[in-house]
Amino acid sequence: MKFFSCGDVVPGCDAHWARDSEDDILAAVAEHAAESHHMHSVPADVVDAVRAAIVSR
Repeated sequence: MKFFSCGDVVPGCDAHWARDSEDDILAAVAEHAAESHHMHSVPADVVDAVRAAIVSR
């Protein structure tokens, strides 16, 4: 299981996810970024930061 908290990349955001794979996390984060942060295109550096903050448990 993979876990990600948006607040690890965007201070103050309390959204978080638990998904089976990193790809599932990235898909959920892309949707969240568009809806909540008005980022309709997620820059590569943000994707890299998200990947770095994903943890397995």
